[in-house]
Amino acid sequence: MNSILSVRLRRNLIVAPALLGLALVSACSNSSGGGGGGGPTTLAGDCAKFQPYAGHSGTKVTMFASITSPESDSLEKSWADFSKCTGIQISYEGSNDFESQLPVRVAGGNAPDLAIIPQPGLLAQMVKTGKVAKPSARTEANENQWSPVWKSYGSVDGTFYAAPMSANMKSLVWYSPKAFKQAGYDVPKTWADLMALSDKIAKAGANGSKPWCGGISSGTATGWPATDWLEEVVLGGQGGDVYDQWVSHKTKFSDPQIIQSMQTVANWMQNPAWVNGGIGDVKSIATTTFQDAGTPILTGKCWMLQQASFYEAQWPKGTKVGPDGDIFAFQLPAVNPAITNPVEGGGEFVTAFSNRPEVQAVQDYLSTADWADSRIKVAPGWVSANQGVDKSLYTDPIDQLSAAALTNPASTFRFDASDMMPAAIGSGQEWKSLTAWFAEGQSVQKVAADIDAAWPQ
Repeated sequence: MNSILSVRLRRNLIVAPALLGLALVSACSNSSGGGGGGGPTTLAGDCAKFQPYAGHSGTKVTMFASITSPESDSLEKSWADFSKCTGIQISYEGSNDFESQLPVRVAGGNAPDLAIIPQPGLLAQMVKTGKVAKPSARTEANENQWSPVWKSYGSVDGTFYAAPMSANMKSLVWYSPKAFKQAGYDVPKTWADLMALSDKIAKAGANGSKPWCGGISSGTATGWPATDWLEEVVLGGQGGDVYDQWVSHKTKFSDPQIIQSMQTVANWMQNPAWVNGGIGDVKSIATTTFQDAGTPILTGKCWMLQQASFYEAQWPKGTKVGPDGDIFAFQLPAVNPAITNPVEGGGEFVTAFSNRPEVQAVQDYLSTADWADSRIKVAPGWVSANQGVDKSLYTDPIDQLSAAALTNPASTFRFDASDMMPAAIGSGQEWKSLTAWFAEGQSVQKVAADIDAAWPQ
């Protein structure tokens, strides 16, 4: 699923009165015309870099996504200068119900101007409605900033529709370096070591703590973290070829390779002696929000949480994140040591439902390395899919770890499987069935059969 996937709340970019907003624009520009793009506009000073997007002062662009606070706070900061200088107001809305609400809004004629879509499967569903606007030539010209595979994720049937935005590292385990050091625990390098450490922590049971905590509740997107756990095990246990066949349903959920992987997940995240530290029993994973899932690590009730790089935004302010800090992360080892450095990633894609000039200007800007640089500066735990970014800006240790793993040519890299599957499965039946797996204790066989039965013919 995805980044993530992530997590999300409505805010307004413009918090000052309208007259102040106009003053900020005029301070950056000398306009002969403007107001909705009716005439030429010359931007000066610090605003000059936004000249390619000028001429649309006084317009508004609506944007809808699954990104909520606190992550959305940095998102809005990242385009604040663009908005002030160009006079284009970006009205942002984030929602935990994004995946269910976007199709409803589009079908009802109430589509946002732009949507940040984290699932290529949902993008394909939206393209089929005929409501998605193709990007401008300027946006598509930025293709040299993305690897071919990332551009393919934003394409449907070979036609490019949505510019890649973020690239998140999903194969991470969050832990407390301080707690590990105090207990004499080493970061595990293999799956066997990870399972042995989990057993050791469970048997020690210090202060009632358990090795793992987790939460899969996320509004109408409830269940997506569980899809990540399964995807990590399929990729790291069965390899890239089986993973690809699973995404296309050539390998079914009920086939032996996936059943075996589901059993591995059950032995790990449904082991009552191992979960859900500081929160409850196995069933509590289904009702715990993914945002709150890692909190018990800070109180010593839980030791580890498997979550993506974007989870960094969820730690409370003042939490030191780093190798010697309160919190850090290590890469989840391969279940099968024969699989070379498995890395699961996710991402987001900026999709337009309008071709108005101001909408194209915003989409164009968000496809550039300049915007990515601005986002990196204000958003620890965020990595760009744009290869033109200034990599020296990755000063956050999680960003550095993630960027290195995502760009490692020796990695067995795959995009989030549920995000690639048809939306009816990847953001539909699989979320529902895996939630029932945790909440109701449904059998592996029933969960697999229900997902297979829902696959579009």
